[in-house]
Amino acid sequence: MPLVKTINISKNTLVLVWKISESLQELSTVFLNEESLNRIQNMRSQLHQKGFISVRHLLAKAGYSDADLFYNQHGKPHLKDGKNISITHSFNFSSIIISDIVVGIDIEKNRDKITRIAHKFVDQEYKFLQEERLIEQLTILWGAKESLYKIHPDGGLSFKENLPIDSFTINDSKTTGTIIKDSWHEKFDIFFEKIEDFTLVYALPQNKLSE
Repeated sequence: MPLVKTINISKNTLVLVWKISESLQELSTVFLNEESLNRIQNMRSQLHQKGFISVRHLLAKAGYSDADLFYNQHGKPHLKDGKNISITHSFNFSSIIISDIVVGIDIEKNRDKITRIAHKFVDQEYKFLQEERLIEQLTILWGAKESLYKIHPDGGLSFKENLPIDSFTINDSKTTGTIIKDSWHEKFDIFFEKIEDFTLVYALPQNKLSE
């Protein structure tokens, strides 16, 4: 099974990455509850179906099943044992992060398209972006903001106004970012790395990693 990367951030914080190389039939050997089966049937894209099911394989690798996962009224995933989880998939990669603390994760393919939508999510970050490898920088930036967006409990955030990301270079593996909205003003550590032509990004509260 193509579990391609395991990152043990701490004793209680785990990242798993899956490369989807199986057919839909091969992936469908994992347990799916009735709600998930209904959701898959309503998905028009086989790519989305594979991404959805591969996440259930990652859950199994972490010791959970589809029955342990539920979504709140804002569509955010949770685990029944109280652990925090964040989920992402893009094309032929999927990933999850599970922790005792709040966490967010995103994986994105590095594509030219991101330069055309940069104005929708880049604000003060223009100050440190460079033309060289701009697509990769923008993908990190998007992933960082997406990860923070997933952490906020009820969404409703502007990527430009509420999720500023601090300076980084393409050769770094870490930066910081902030959620600023109403009474929220919290700083997060943001880690990023390239996996083939994809960028994996995940966010954790500063100084709160479980030992």
